Amino acid sequence: MRRLEKDESLCIGCHQCELACSKAFFKVEDPALACLRVEDREDGTHAIHICNQCGKCAEVCNTCVITQAKTGVYMINKKECAGCLMCVGFCPEQVMVQSDDREEPSKCTACGICVKACPTGAIRLVTD
Repeated sequence: MRRLEKDESLCIGCHQCELACSKAFFKVEDPALACLRVEDREDGTHAIHICNQCGKCAEVCNTCVITQAKTGVYMINKKECAGCLMCVGFCPEQVMVQSDDREEPSKCTACGICVKACPTGAIRLVTD
């Protein structure tokens, strides 16, 4: 099973992971479009919100277009997606992404682009 893991104690809040993710999937550096979130807290620490491949998005998908691949990653069949955005609202980590220029949402595919961009190792790609 492929998934991301985090160590928030290593996060410096540089947001490079968000920028790399949005650039890879949307061709712009816009943290709002990233499939992960770094929350800057008032106390100077940072919370990392990543997709843990829990499957809640698949459970609420009315059209059953979110399915789990053999790797354990939940994927969206964007050609069949109705664009209802139920999955976006039910994501416990709030990392399902909806862009104004696309009807269907996007989610983490555990590709590792954010991992490569993280200068401190706060995000890791794990394969069980």
